[in-house]
Amino acid sequence: MTPQINKIISRFKTSSFYLYTMNINLNGKRAVVCGSTQGIGLAIANELAAMGASLTLVARNEAGLQAVCSALPTSVGQDHQYLVADFSDLTAFQQALTSWQRKGQPVHILVNNTGGPPGGPVTEAKADDFMATFRQHLVCNHLLVQAFLGSMKTEKYGRIINIISTSVKQPLKGLGVSNTVRAAVANWAKTLANEVAPFGITVNNVIPGATKTLRLSTLIAARSEKSGKEIAELEDEMTGEIPMGRFAEPSEIAAAVAFLASPAASYITGINLPVDGGRTGCL
Repeated sequence: MTPQINKIISRFKTSSFYLYTMNINLNGKRAVVCGSTQGIGLAIANELAAMGASLTLVARNEAGLQAVCSALPTSVGQDHQYLVADFSDLTAFQQALTSWQRKGQPVHILVNNTGGPPGGPVTEAKADDFMATFRQHLVCNHLLVQAFLGSMKTEKYGRIINIISTSVKQPLKGLGVSNTVRAAVANWAKTLANEVAPFGITVNNVIPGATKTLRLSTLIAARSEKSGKEIAELEDEMTGEIPMGRFAEPSEIAAAVAFLASPAASYITGINLPVDGGRTGCL
């Protein structure tokens, strides 16, 4: 090789690109995780705390919040807290959020995660079903972003992650209201991602497939009662459509969220990330 090429290679080897190692450390960061007393939300809270983040848990069950909060990892001296808030009562939710904001604590990571509405055909849904779900999912998500966006800009670090559903790629049978509102949230998130990207803030959606949660068990039980099929038979039918042949564990969804919340994911924004064992199509 010529001396000039050797010089270029030497410069490349000492560059930040060549020496880069993936940074997933969340020490000194505060993460607000909604729906964090069970299922996917609980798994996310545990994963982010294990990575060093201080957690603010959000849910309506105070006893559950206290139990989870006291059990979270604190290996680097984290200060875990909780906020009691009911997303189905918009006025009370806003009051609780305003009260917590008075603490003036910076927020770096927001995980929007709310339980889905009851199943059923879209033709049987009432107008109030759509309105209630829209408020609980999109409107509450929006209020949380507005509450914490200023802090993210000031801190020069922001990760907004929405837990939605694979229905944004492919509508799920018997989940008419959920399919409709989840799609609205996905498009809101993409719009938001474009607006806040200049500040280095990312917005992404994690879209889980069928995951071992209370919601999945409830939906399968309702389908069993309506169809007359055994729960085991329905589970076999569902897993038969998943290339990996099983339901996801909540911790597997949490792992995807944890990466998107980390410094390593700084150039990923505006995407829908399926965590579904390969069930949905590639587009």
